[in-house]
Amino acid sequence: MYKVTFAGVLLLAVAGGPVEGQSASYRLTDEEGVTHFTNAPTDPRYRSMSGMSGTGAGWLRLPPNVQARFTEEIKAIAARHGVSASLVESVIRVESAFNPSAISPKGAQGLMQLMPQTATSLGVRNAFDPKQNIEGGVRHLRYLIDRYPGNLPLAIAAYNAGEGAVDRYRGIPPYSETQEYVRRVLQLSGGGGGQVIYRIEDAASGTVTYTNVPPARSFRVR
Repeated sequence: MYKVTFAGVLLLAVAGGPVEGQSASYRLTDEEGVTHFTNAPTDPRYRSMSGMSGTGAGWLRLPPNVQARFTEEIKAIAARHGVSASLVESVIRVESAFNPSAISPKGAQGLMQLMPQTATSLGVRNAFDPKQNIEGGVRHLRYLIDRYPGNLPLAIAAYNAGEGAVDRYRGIPPYSETQEYVRRVLQLSGGGGGQVIYRIEDAASGTVTYTNVPPARSFRVR
């Protein structure tokens, strides 16, 4: 169960400026198991969620017309590379909240938050140009989908944490940010193709697995 307690100033910060200048987000799970999110913590138990915004993570509604500005380009580029447009839109929403000027604390840039080295390898000269950024990001996403065939959650995890981390852990890395990232992207995109995605937790090892094959005991992501 989640309780969101963001103040209005966070929405304005996301809509009008780069990520590194926005308000911080904090998370607290209380004694009853209720998770609270806020940008104005009043309890010392809140922990910072650096690099993520309420809007970017999909907890808050985006300002009107923000997403619509890029709809046609997303559809065209996604179709050209055989990637679901809803998946691309979901990645952009979680990565940058559709802010083409976004810069992460680690230096990722633009709508799809491309690292400079990755952008260069993809032929992106200006990561802050929406069309170039989407083109590069979708090409990279297509590569990851092909690299992990039949396992969309792993491709999404690799987009966030890198292929090395996914290969090292042979699955979604045990990073809370990456696990939340995968959950949000899949939830927002409807599984990237309308399929049901299941989330399985192994209490003994702490491993979280996402799959489209229903296990004996499962929890649907959406």
